[in-house]
Amino acid sequence: MNSSPVTSWEDVGAYFTFADTPGALYLILALAVLACVLTIVQAAKHETEAFKKVEYSD
Repeated sequence: MNSSPVTSWEDVGAYFTFADTPGALYLILALAVLACVLTIVQAAKHETEAFKKVEYSD
């Protein structure tokens, strides 16, 4: 049983595995947003701590 919509790989520019699965796309989007938010939060924490060290070193 061959359920692939691709019959030939000639002239195929891109093939998206999860294109027909909205749940997987939402999961990938949520993980990307979470990674960005966590990066921003960690950067803000680091900057706050670094600023306090510089401020109190005088």
